[in-house]
Order: sequence, then structure tokens, then C-alpha cells
Amino acid sequence: MARKIKSQSYKVNGEQLLKKVKELVAEGNVRKITIKNKSGEVLVVFPLTIGVVGAVLAPVLAAVGALAALIGECTISVERE
Repeated sequence: MARKIKSQSYKVNGEQLLKKVKELVAEGNVRKITIKNKSGEVLVVFPLTIGVVGAVLAPVLAAVGALAALIGECTISVERE
């Protein structure tokens, strides 16, 4: 049976970015996170596979933290199963 992919978007500012990404990852059903700037340009895409935890996730969160320091408002697009 084919799995249904559902998309959602969240508008956040730079200081909320890392917190929101951590929340989404903790939910566990997220397949891909895309971060776009205010004008809609894709800045970064993180595919998340089942079982991504701990040390594997640390570089992703470090990159999101660095990105948060550089941008103001952004949009997080999330694909879920």
C-alpha cells in the first residue's frame, strides 16, 4: 500500500528556528525538512530517515543553529508520512 505524504509549513524567525526543528524531529514522523528564506528560496533540505537520532542528528542541528543566526524570518516546510 502506498504511503500518503502530507506537507505543512511554519513561519518562524531565526531565533525560533532551531527550537521548531528540534520539536519536529522529536515527533518522529517527519520525512523531510526544508528551510526557505523570506523570498521563498530554498536554503537547506534535511531528509530524515527513520531511526535518525543522537550523533547522526547533531551536525544537522548545528547547521540549523548556524543558519538561524544568519537569517531573520523563514519558512519551514515539513513532509510527513
